Amino acid sequence: MPSRTSEPEISTYEEPERALRAGRLGTPGVLLPVLAASAPLMVAVGVMPTTFAETGVVGQPLLFLVLGAVLALFAVGYAEMSRHMSHSGAFYAYIARGLGPTAGASAAYGALAAYSALQVGIYGMFGFEVSGLLDTYRGVTIDWWVPALLAVALVGALGRLRIDLNAKVLGVLLLVEVALVVVFDLAALADPATGRLSPHAFNPRALAHGSAGIALCFCAAAFIGCEQAPVYAEETRRPQAVVRRVLLLAVGLVTALLALSSWALTLAAGPQDIVDSAQKQGPGLLFALAEKNLGTTFADVLHVVFVTGMFAALLSLHNVVARYVFAMGREGLLPAGFGRTSPTSGAPAAGSLFQTVVSVAVVAAFALTDRWPAGDPTAPVTHLFTWTGNAGVLGVLLLMAASSLAVIVFFVRRGEAGAQRWRLLAAAAAGVALLGIAAYSVRQFQLLVGAGPNDTLAWMPPGIVVLALLVGLGYGLVLRARRPGTHAGIGRGDEPSPAPGALPGPGGPGTRESGHGTLL
Repeated sequence: MPSRTSEPEISTYEEPERALRAGRLGTPGVLLPVLAASAPLMVAVGVMPTTFAETGVVGQPLLFLVLGAVLALFAVGYAEMSRHMSHSGAFYAYIARGLGPTAGASAAYGALAAYSALQVGIYGMFGFEVSGLLDTYRGVTIDWWVPALLAVALVGALGRLRIDLNAKVLGVLLLVEVALVVVFDLAALADPATGRLSPHAFNPRALAHGSAGIALCFCAAAFIGCEQAPVYAEETRRPQAVVRRVLLLAVGLVTALLALSSWALTLAAGPQDIVDSAQKQGPGLLFALAEKNLGTTFADVLHVVFVTGMFAALLSLHNVVARYVFAMGREGLLPAGFGRTSPTSGAPAAGSLFQTVVSVAVVAAFALTDRWPAGDPTAPVTHLFTWTGNAGVLGVLLLMAASSLAVIVFFVRRGEAGAQRWRLLAAAAAGVALLGIAAYSVRQFQLLVGAGPNDTLAWMPPGIVVLALLVGLGYGLVLRARRPGTHAGIGRGDEPSPAPGALPGPGGPGTRESGHGTLL
């Protein structure tokens, strides 16, 4: 039995196509996809103005710092778990090892639905923006679903390539995106609308006016992506060190960039005018302020990079879903064919195809109803992007809260509660905060998606995520009763499953590590 400080072993599957290719990614190769999924420019264009407009809260930069602290607490325990296992189904593997295989099966289906919802929602915004740019700059009129489906095809093709090649594509797109955001931020700091740098947005009193709770829910969506580093653990050179480093770097960098950019918006518009400006200009706020401060050419380039940034987020989320599908196929939660990789690229080709088919189906379904309500040209944004995106965020928040609990149970059952006390306290604090945000998001969901009181269809996307959790739970119970060997292997990847009747605790028979018990 390896020591507790040893790095997770590289896959021992005899068939190469049953394992992701190890050793292809270092710290930059994991960090870039994680940051790309966070889509900083998309947050600056969509989340920030919407939060100002809908909640009237000027202290948005302070909320990003608060959420960054919560995510940092979450990352402490989450990163510690990564030292004990490498698994491409990160959320569900961690939950399975802490709360039991049945809970892991539920989390697997929930994560699959949540990340799929996040990705396919962005296709709506992508198609809408590309069609708008073509109309504005080339006089070409096409329906939004045409560029959306072209993007689905291109993302699907890239998803079948080597992950290190994907990381290079994402790296280029992300660096350009972040560079332009930083240029806008620096310009706002150099020439604020009021003539001085006002720290008002960081004052707790800035949260007293407006709906700070709802603003917190809006802002939480901006951090989705930071938790994805463990998904690539099996493909890293030193998973024990890389995943931990990327988790902490991602939370720190995203928090700093979001706090700075939201403050820059308040400075560029003026702290007294930011809410009114956001209500009048909506997602066009950043572009209007960029044109005012940096000129028309910069604003035009920013529009284009906004689209390429969305493409980077699409590719990053596609890769995450493909790896979840691969892990689930490998462990019997999906048909075994999904648990194989391409013999040439080592990528989870079947998982990539799965997500491509799902994306085509969802985009096509919304394309057939894109005039509902009649005459609404913004339906791909107000319905496909907003509804599915918020549903996905809700699902990820629930999984993060469950993972925090799993971290605590995992180390307590190993007899390491004393040695890990500070990490467990951090996980507990993060779990309570994340669960509170998720619960409040459910209560305010119709407001978050901009739906009317009678718009019952707005509840369909989160209902799908909840249904997926329940389906996974039911399937996990079936596996426990009918296929106990498969059930015991959930969340273990290439590690040996515990022997039937294995007891939790140090030295339990049939376990690779001490303390693998089953709660569900």
